[in-house]
Amino acid sequence: MERFDIAVIGAGPGGFRAAIRCAQKGASVAIIEKDFIGGTCLNYGCIPSKTLLASAHVLLAAKNADTMGINIASATPNWHKIQTRRENIITDLRKAMTASLKITKTKWFQGQAVVTSPNRLKIETNGSISEIHADKIIIATGSEPIQLAEIPFDSKIIISSKEALSLEQIPKSMVVVGGGVIGCELACVFAAVGTKVTIVEMLPFLLASEDQWVGKLIEREFKKLGINILTSQKVVSVDKNNKLAKVFLENGQTIDAEKVLVAVGRKACCDKETIEALNLEMQGSAIKINEKMETSVKGVYAIGDAAGKTYLAHGATTEADVAAANAMGGDVKMPDYSLIPRVIYTFPEAASVGKNEQTCKSEGLNVSVGKAFFRANGRSAASNETVGEIRVVKNNSTNKIIGITMAGAMVTELVAAAAAFIGRQEKDTQITFAHPTISETLKEAVENAFT
Repeated sequence: MERFDIAVIGAGPGGFRAAIRCAQKGASVAIIEKDFIGGTCLNYGCIPSKTLLASAHVLLAAKNADTMGINIASATPNWHKIQTRRENIITDLRKAMTASLKITKTKWFQGQAVVTSPNRLKIETNGSISEIHADKIIIATGSEPIQLAEIPFDSKIIISSKEALSLEQIPKSMVVVGGGVIGCELACVFAAVGTKVTIVEMLPFLLASEDQWVGKLIEREFKKLGINILTSQKVVSVDKNNKLAKVFLENGQTIDAEKVLVAVGRKACCDKETIEALNLEMQGSAIKINEKMETSVKGVYAIGDAAGKTYLAHGATTEADVAAANAMGGDVKMPDYSLIPRVIYTFPEAASVGKNEQTCKSEGLNVSVGKAFFRANGRSAASNETVGEIRVVKNNSTNKIIGITMAGAMVTELVAAAAAFIGRQEKDTQITFAHPTISETLKEAVENAFT
């Protein structure tokens, strides 16, 4: 039986990062993955969706090039090339990750791992079973799309985001069930390439985890893309007996569509046998952890979607650093989860860090909000990307910035800079923002919060 200092189950962003960090600190490390290296993020999530969104963005820019003084006779999507590009990017990144494992001498196992005791794992690969011993275990088994009982996935008509990202043809029509991050991002992709898209969201606003003004702005811009939006509505059933699926809403309305994309969120995954063997304490489908990423079992850690805290790849990598440090004998605690940026790659983008206005209101905080608009920004005007704004929330009791929310072009690139302002007690005149840049809008919003 092979012995390792650390065994990591799952090779997504969190598991991969934890394995590499432990190996860099001198540990012997095994990493086990039942699917492809990179997990959901690389293969069925972040990277393929952003690749398709990038193609969609170029297509929309080409279609609107006349406003920039450029004449483009024809701007049409070549779906086969778009999908080939997606596959090539994923393949190249898999190779890069595999090379990193070799460089750090991390041993790779392809197979289904089950923890049979706090120090022993069973790995099944193509019917063959092997066992390894590990002093410490880090569980990073990810998540899966939530399935609705009334409209279960069939991977053909009623699909999850996984199937939506690799469709062989552009559907003429699609109903997206769920107006959260995944649903809205994929709605942008398919609307851009010509699909007639309808979003059905049971809550009053899109992107309900963000401030209402963000959802309202996104809804307004989505309508310009031709996306039909039905909020405060619920899908109750789907009839697949005809050529087009018939989607039935709670209010009696029906919608015909080629595809029904169910995007109502994800839930944590962990092998039932592992949970029972370790008697892990759970919180719903997620493994319960403390601020050190420790589970209820000594020497066993959980990170990423399996722990159910952020469902964000960069949240998983932050947790991975904490778990790796502690598995190697450290005493590190997870930073404030509210400081992990939240990013949405819609058209336009949205991003936030810290507390939003809604959260502050629910907590009864006395706050001031500084606003700045992209329409007043020179770089935004020059780039014809003037939709959106930035709002900075200041706690009047402490005179500190406690949250920043943004919607507009490239705000997902601004949010790290925004995070640096959280906790500041006064506007920082020592930071000079280059001109003309869209980041000047952030500076203006910060200054307005202190006015």
